Amino acid sequence: MTRSQPPSVPRNAGCPLDLDWLSSLRVNRNASDRRAASLVARRSVKKEYQAAWLIQAIRCIDLTTLGGDDTPGRVERLCHKAQRPLRADIATALDVGPVQVGAVCVYHEMIAPALRALGDSGVPVAAVSTGFPAGLASLETKLREVELSVAAGAREIDIVITRQHVLTGNWQALYDEMQAYRRACGEAHVKAILATGDLMTLENVARASWTCMMAGADFIKTSTGKEAVNATLPVALTMTRAIRDYAGRTGFQVGFKPAGGVSSAKAAIQYLTLMKEELGVEWMQPHLFRIGASSLLTDIERQLEHFVTGHYSAAHRHAMP
Repeated sequence: MTRSQPPSVPRNAGCPLDLDWLSSLRVNRNASDRRAASLVARRSVKKEYQAAWLIQAIRCIDLTTLGGDDTPGRVERLCHKAQRPLRADIATALDVGPVQVGAVCVYHEMIAPALRALGDSGVPVAAVSTGFPAGLASLETKLREVELSVAAGAREIDIVITRQHVLTGNWQALYDEMQAYRRACGEAHVKAILATGDLMTLENVARASWTCMMAGADFIKTSTGKEAVNATLPVALTMTRAIRDYAGRTGFQVGFKPAGGVSSAKAAIQYLTLMKEELGVEWMQPHLFRIGASSLLTDIERQLEHFVTGHYSAAHRHAMP
């Protein structure tokens, strides 16, 4: 099965760092919280519409395993699930045709077994890099890690920024770092993980988002999944509005990836709704939207089985590694 090619979207070429623009950025926390609460409170899409949205969510998942106990066998099983994320009987009942996830996300050491298992399916391998999750190795070490992962076959690199640059307001250092990562990635797309739970304020989230986009990030991503607070809707709102304004200013489309704690079908629909309402339908597609998750797929499958049969099944009926 060959994965269909995404639309041809020019990569974000970046632009010069504008410190005056960064210093002018403000975020109304109360308004952001109210907007996020409106997404949680509203009635979800139902029946066949919900099923269609959940299938789209599957296509946007970066199916992830980032445990210290990862093994080649676990990664291989994950890759088989990535290629056939829906049980055959559910897929047949829904008449949806082939469905695959957006990517498989692993540590560098697991790139080779992932590539073997994925074969010619077209599902890309994304590798976390740059001293993930803390990002506190030397810049030389982090750049070499990126280069090695690209050489090993990773088509997407999830880098972590140095949070101290944000917390000390050293936007030039963050810009220079992000540019270095983009160069090291070459043709591989780069997702900049902001670790928003560590950044203290939504203004810092907005400024870090803009700095990484100005430096050429293809995606901006909320979290490593290892922070005390990971993806939240107010943070996602701040980042998506930065993406929208950056596109209006430069003409470049940058993708968005919430990660960490997105484990329910309801949450996936909330994030898809946010993308649709803040950025438009195109940003609901895998080339511009990903969800970093592992257990999310199990809940989506359960919801889709309920749509087909009218009954909820046990989670173990939807096997994950």
